[in-house]
This record gives sequence, structure tokens and C-alpha cells, in this order.
Amino acid sequence: MCGIAGFYHPRQYYLEKESYYKTILNNMTKRLNHRGPDEQGIYLNEHIGLAHARLSIIDLVSGGQPMLRSFGDRMYVIVYNGELYNTEELKKELQQQGMCFQTTCDTEVILLGFIAHGPDFVKKLNGIFAYAIIDVAENSLYLFRDQAGVKPLFYTLYEDTLIFSSEIKGLFEYPGFTPKVTIEGLNEIFSIGPAKTPGCGVFDKVKEVLPGEMVYYNPSAFGKELYWKLVSKPHEDSYEETVEKTGFLITDAIRRQMVSDVPICTFLSGGIDSSIVTAVCAMELKKKNKQLDTFSFDFVNNEEFFKANKFQPSRDLPYALKMVEHLNTNHHLLECDNVMLANRLHDSVLARDLPAMADIDSSILHFCSLVKQYDKVALTGECADEIFGGYPWFHSEEAKKSHTFPWSSDLSARKQLLNDEFLQTLRMEDYVKNTYEATVSETPYLSEDSKDERRLREISYLNLKWFMQTLLDRMDRTSMYSGLEARVPFADLRIIEYLWNVPFSMKAPDGIVKGLLRMSCNGLLPDDILWRKKSPYPKTYDPGYESLVAARLLDVMNDGSSPLVQFIDKKKLDSFLHTPSDYGKPWYGQLMAGPQTLAYLLMINDWLETYHIEVVM
Repeated sequence: MCGIAGFYHPRQYYLEKESYYKTILNNMTKRLNHRGPDEQGIYLNEHIGLAHARLSIIDLVSGGQPMLRSFGDRMYVIVYNGELYNTEELKKELQQQGMCFQTTCDTEVILLGFIAHGPDFVKKLNGIFAYAIIDVAENSLYLFRDQAGVKPLFYTLYEDTLIFSSEIKGLFEYPGFTPKVTIEGLNEIFSIGPAKTPGCGVFDKVKEVLPGEMVYYNPSAFGKELYWKLVSKPHEDSYEETVEKTGFLITDAIRRQMVSDVPICTFLSGGIDSSIVTAVCAMELKKKNKQLDTFSFDFVNNEEFFKANKFQPSRDLPYALKMVEHLNTNHHLLECDNVMLANRLHDSVLARDLPAMADIDSSILHFCSLVKQYDKVALTGECADEIFGGYPWFHSEEAKKSHTFPWSSDLSARKQLLNDEFLQTLRMEDYVKNTYEATVSETPYLSEDSKDERRLREISYLNLKWFMQTLLDRMDRTSMYSGLEARVPFADLRIIEYLWNVPFSMKAPDGIVKGLLRMSCNGLLPDDILWRKKSPYPKTYDPGYESLVAARLLDVMNDGSSPLVQFIDKKKLDSFLHTPSDYGKPWYGQLMAGPQTLAYLLMINDWLETYHIEVVM
């Protein structure tokens, strides 16, 4: 992957201060260097500046950016972050239309496709991407983001200048635009975080290009429009046909996402999702007499401290090792201790530019940094649960009736440490209700849906638009922080569109969680893994970790200059620290419980402090 950034003003003349604006572009590139440490490039003309930091995966020699192409007397320029998985089909189509290629990279396919078909060419793309294209003759800028929202792209309009960047930090390299947060942003952090409202950048005036959205700016207009959205239609395939088609889509997506001019690896937890991805990759490489690198992750002394609960019924490692034996992969077990886990909380804030999923993020970030020492591209099992209905709340009558975010239904844990004045200012319940209802109102129903089917569509839609986005953000930032490209085959556009219309009774036949996924991949995995009960990404249960973050949080609270102090009630915190933690009662998702509350507060303080954020209430 890569990092992209830039700025555009339809009436500004940048070349009058060329050195000044090129310095801004170089600074943007430096801030995104972790996303693309292999090569950097900038482009500046009268009205626009583009910056690119490249991680070389395909066409290592000639795929540099910004990429310029002329067509007649018109010039077009692109900066692009992503991978395209239908490159060959689109390239052949464009060649038949008379387009000539100078490279083998997908960047050129997207650029020449835009030249040939205009902005609508994005509708043909199957991949993970965020890119900016300028039509120099028309003095127009276009921003695009992939349909699933795998790759990020943030922007702001500052004094009529459109500033954009793969990560929020890049925006603040533009002189005069500084980090601020209002009550809306504080609600994003305290009321719904580590999720965030679609399109919201949390910082004041910062927006994110939505999945499947195009943003455009030219001398006559600024606007945005969705080029893609989910469409509901009757599912006409039989169960047997659905199983067969699902199996094809999964294996085809994985094979397509193996495309690379450098070796690939997989994350192997021992769960069904990562095991399916690993099995397909291992078999494909075996045809070429190659052995797949696999990586699993655990915590030091986890076998001693692990506590089974309804969300995490078993440890992953024994199942991962069974898959290694089954597939004969070149396996690496990576571990993380308490101090590293706590220290990496700071890096996780820097990676996401926001408070994140506490030690869930910090551990993945650490593991990705270790994987990068071996490989440059990894395939993961992310997104299967959102698409196939794997989470407990898909199967919970309580979730169906609660009419709020099912992964964060009880706000009491979020409130328990905040001071009363701040709670009154937040009006947490109202903010959550409004954001929830706004998303549910967008759900595309079918007129023939029953009441139960309509509710399951709502829960599925919420998961795709909110929960999946949080995990995709996590995977992108934690991997790209070390320049590791993480791919997510289950988020293939074809899988999302097809499975959206498969009735839940087929996704979970006879109540079997992810039964359709299991049946469609029957024969790929040993039965005890294929039919294993879901166990999410691991977290540490070592009480030493909680003691460590508690001590660090007390240090923060005892420092009167800490920005967190204005929000927290010290007496409530003291009482919380003297109450035994309930590791099996999460307040967000399936993993964030008592210890993660403390870690999340540390992240909030670190975020406010590190970014020198002005709080405007």
C-alpha cells in the first residue's frame, strides 16, 4: 500500500511560491512515510499539489507516483493507495479501446480508465483503494474511496483549500490548519468510540470520504456523491447453489489477492476465517513448489492466565498449530509481554491519529511490526463475521429488541468514570440515539421482508457501516504503521454484494453460526477447526497488565496538567481501581472490558497531549 496527500484551490496560483508549497508537500510525504517507505514523489502545478509515499508491491521499477499521462493535449495526474484485483480484465478492455500502457501496475489502469471513461470508471473497480485524480485542463480534482472502505482517505475544506490525506496527521502539515475537537468530537470519543460515525474525522472540520464515495472540486462547484451502495433484491439461488457460489467467491477472492511481485504471508489465528484464507494460499503456493509463511500471535504466559468466557471460549494457539501441521506452512509464533503491550498504546494513537481499541490495537500493531521483518504483504481473515453473521449479537433476541448499537448496548461502563458536569455536557444518550437512527434509516429493505428479516438487515447494515469499519481501520493503521500491506479477501466487493441478499436462514442454517461459510469451505480444513466455536482475536488476561496501565493512569491523573483530568472524576476512578475487573463483560465489541477501559483513557490523554488538541466546548 501507500500514502497519498495533497491540496487544491481552484483559484490559487501555487507556482508563485513554488518552493514554499513543495516544502508542504514534502512534509506531508514525511508524515506518511511509514505507509510507503520505498519511494516518495510530489507534483505541483498552478492549482494543485500531490504527494505520494510508495510501498512497492507490484511493478517495483516503473510504478512510481505521482503518475502523469497525456491524452491528446490534456494532462491527467494520479496518486493512488491500494491494490486492484481485476487489473487484467480491465487492462484488456482498455487496450481493446486503444489505450496504450507503459507499465504493468494497476495505477496506470485506473488512470487510463479515468481518461477513457471519466469518473464512472471507478464503478468497474474491484479492489481496495483510495486515490486522487486531477484533470489539469479542466482544473478539477476527484477523490475516490473503495466500496468497502478498506483504504482510508480524509479531507477538509480550509479557507476554500481542499486538503486531503490517507491519514489525518497529513492534514495538519498544511500551514494554519490545526487540531481542534468540539463537543461532537468528544462524543465520538467517549460515547461511541473506538467506533466513529461514517464520514466523520472526529477532529473539527475533518471529514472522511465515505466507502463508495467520490468527492469533487472545481472552479464552479464542490460536491460529493455515492457511486456505489448496497442494493437489496430477492435471493433466488437454492441453498445448494448458494453454498457453491459462496465457495467460489471466497476462493477466487483469496487467489486474486495473492497477486504480488514480493512474497506473501497470512495471519493464522486457528479460527475458521484465517484458516480458510491460509488453506487456499498454502495450496496455491504448493502448486508452485513454494511454502507459505504463517504467523500467529499470543501473549507471554497466556496459558497461565487465560480465562474462558462466553465471548472467548478457548485459546487459539492449539488450533493454529494444528493448521500448521495440516498445511505444512513455515510458521512463526509471535508473543508480546505486558510492558510492550502498554508501551505500544502510544504508537497505536500515532498510527490511527485517534484513541483506538486499547491493547487490542497495540498488540496487533506490535505483531505487524514483527511480521514486517519477514514479509511485506499479509492476507487476513477480517470481515467474515460482519458479512456472514458471526457475532453473538446476530443471534441474540436482546440485540434484536434493544434498538441501539449491539456491540455497545450499555452506556453505563462509558459513564462510570466521567465527572458529572462533563456527562451533562455530552448528553451521551442523545448522541448515540441520533447516530444509530441515522444509520438504521439508510438500511435498504425489501418490501417482502418480515419484521424479523428487517431487523436482521438493520443489524447487518450497522455491522458493515460501523463495526467492520472500525476493524478495517484497525487493520490498515496497525499494519501500515510498519509498512506492512494487509489484505482482506472476505471484504471482496462481490462477496459483500452477494451475501447481503442471502437470507439469514441460509447464513445460519438450523441456527449454526456461519453455517453457510463452513459448508461452502467444507474439505479445506480439519473438521474440528471448520466447526470450531467462534473465538475472537486474543487479548491478555494477565492481571499484571491491568496493574501496569492502572499505575500509568494514576500518574496521569496526579499530574494537574494532563488534559484527561478535566473529564474524569478521581473518586470514581479510585473506586473503579479497587473493584475486581470483569474480563467477560465488554463495553465495546467482545474484548474491551475493565482493563481496556483504563488503557482507552490513557490513549485519550495521549491523543490530546501528543496532537496538542484545542478543546472547544
